Amino acid sequence: MAEPDLVTLTAPRSAAAEAYRTLRTNVQLSSIDNPIRALLVTSASADEGKSTTLANLAVSFAQAGQRVVLVDSDLRRPSLHTIFGVANERGLTTMLLEDDAEAPLVDTAVPSLRLLPSGPVPPNPSELLGSRRIEQGIERLRSQSDLLLFDAPPALAVSDAAVLSRKVDAVLLVVSAGKTKRDHASRARQQLERAGARLLGVVLTNATVEEAVYSY
Repeated sequence: MAEPDLVTLTAPRSAAAEAYRTLRTNVQLSSIDNPIRALLVTSASADEGKSTTLANLAVSFAQAGQRVVLVDSDLRRPSLHTIFGVANERGLTTMLLEDDAEAPLVDTAVPSLRLLPSGPVPPNPSELLGSRRIEQGIERLRSQSDLLLFDAPPALAVSDAAVLSRKVDAVLLVVSAGKTKRDHASRARQQLERAGARLLGVVLTNATVEEAVYSY
């Protein structure tokens, strides 16, 4: 059963679903010569819609025929398992902490889209995300997918997003209309760029868009 947050499944003809497909196209066109294989999504602060945005973007890529692995690397407040309605007993932390553990990928209701939940929340998320083991894990996941998508904690709250941004091809920053403060968005961008991240752009959530704009 499609979850309410997954508008790309529950209302595929809506303006919101079309906006996610447009975002998918923009990501693809941003790097034609060197296609993005690993993309991280973060936000400036909490509750700005990054996880919902990423989940719908993942669905859009899978619907376009790509083999997508969605990784919940928010090891502080994981939510992707809730959005997709799956268990979270095993996941990314399992793969990183257990010797020779295979990635416990979970099939979703969307063909070609698999989820790697966060797994048990660890006491040292930043250390895990900066470890050699996650680099090895990312390489294994690359071999099993066309696209890796990572959900990371807010950039201003903790260093996790900056740490992980060095290990992926590009980063999207999510900001919420009427909620994200301008200086917070600016500081988040600066922090990611100082870490060496390739920032593709900013995704604006909660913006009012007329339905007529997407009708034909």
